[in-house]
Amino acid sequence: MADKPGAPLRADARRNRARVLEVAAQVFAEEGLSVPVHEIARRAGVGTGTVSRHFPAKEDLFAAILLGRMKELTRTADAMAGSGDQATAFFTLFATLVREAAANRGLAEALAGAGYDLEAAGVSAGYDVPGRLAGLLARAQRAGTVRPEIDYDDVKALLAGCLARDPGDAAGLERVIAVVCDGLRPLSR
Repeated sequence: MADKPGAPLRADARRNRARVLEVAAQVFAEEGLSVPVHEIARRAGVGTGTVSRHFPAKEDLFAAILLGRMKELTRTADAMAGSGDQATAFFTLFATLVREAAANRGLAEALAGAGYDLEAAGVSAGYDVPGRLAGLLARAQRAGTVRPEIDYDDVKALLAGCLARDPGDAAGLERVIAVVCDGLRPLSR
């Protein structure tokens, strides 16, 4: 008998859901968002119907995994915004987003807008990381620590550009982040 909507999950259903989330998080991080649901089900040792009962659409599975990370990133951004040092807050959040996305291919694809609108999902869930980054950008510009002609679309493109770097080369990724951050700073006169 199927679980009723809103009813507590049976123990086996809870285990299956947890296993699907664990496997999906690993698969999306390593291989990206294009992995089919039936492959996630196979690796989790459950049927495709089990996945569909818990996550009716693949986007629901993305949301369950990626929005948890967005919640943490939003908390991080809010803490940085309250730090008082707007330049450090902006550059730290930018670098954090690059590192997070480099370590998680699914997150990188979602941040780039490939296959899942993470921004819209995050905003609707109350985890507006792009909005936080844009706010920190504006504050850093008002403080004179980021070039005034830079806009959020520039920052998003630069973030995507950083992700073109081989994520397995941590030192190389850090160099790219440093060069981009240096380029965002006002020109010396």
